[in-house]
Amino acid sequence: MNTAFPSRPVSTQAGFTLVELVTVILILGVLAAVALPKYADLQGKAREAKVKTVAGSIKSAGGLAKAAALVNLGSCSAATTGTVSMEGTTIALNHCYPQSLGSFATGILGASNVSAGDGWQVAAGTPGGSAVGTTLTIELTDASTPSTCSITYVSPSAVNVPATVSTSVAGC
Repeated sequence: MNTAFPSRPVSTQAGFTLVELVTVILILGVLAAVALPKYADLQGKAREAKVKTVAGSIKSAGGLAKAAALVNLGSCSAATTGTVSMEGTTIALNHCYPQSLGSFATGILGASNVSAGDGWQVAAGTPGGSAVGTTLTIELTDASTPSTCSITYVSPSAVNVPATVSTSVAGC
C-alpha cells in the first residue's frame, strides 16, 4: 500500500441531478409568480394610504387655521381675509380658511407642511389661487397615474361654508 496517496472513498453523486435542478427552478418560479403581484399591490396600497394621510393633514390644518383666525380676527363674517401664523409660516386666508395657493410655502400647503420633496406636485389643470372658491389639486408623482392619485382642496366660496378636501386613489 502506497502511503503517499491515501485512498479516498468513491463518491456516487458529484452534484445535483437534472430533475432536482428543474424542480428547484420550478418551485422558485411559482413562488415568484405568487409573491410579485402581492408586492406590487402593497406599493399601491402604500401610495393610497399616503394620499389619505396627507388629505387628513390638510383637513386638520384648515381647522387649525380657522381656529387661529377666530382667535386673532374675532369673526369670519363677510369675505374675511387676513393672515395667521402657523409654526412661523404666514398663511393667507379666505373666509378664515387657508387659501388654495399653488405654492408649497404658503396657503393650505404651507399650513399642512406638504412639500414637493415628499413626492407631491401641483396639478397643471387646477393650480389654485387666492380667490374664494379656487380649486387646488396636488398629485403624487410616483403613482402609476398621478392625475388619479391626488388630493383636491377647494377654498370656501362663502361665509360659514368650510373648505373641502377630496381624494382620488384610482391610479395609486
